[in-house]
Amino acid sequence: ILADEPTGNLDSTNGAQVMELLSELNEAGTTIVMVTPSPADAEYSARTIHLFDGKVVSENFIEQEYAAHPGA
Repeated sequence: ILADEPTGNLDSTNGAQVMELLSELNEAGTTIVMVTPSPADAEYSARTIHLFDGKVVSENFIEQEYAAHPGA
């Protein structure tokens, strides 16, 4: 699924429902590619890639985040 700012024009309740649905689909094996300016929405991701002027400036995997914060 390609999701371009899936919560952009939604209120917080409906936005959270959309993100939960995308999470459930991903857990069931569906690949989700999401574009978002929202840090809160990005927290649902196991991997994030940050772009600036069309270039990758950072890439993070959830395992790296946990490794950086033991006990989290």
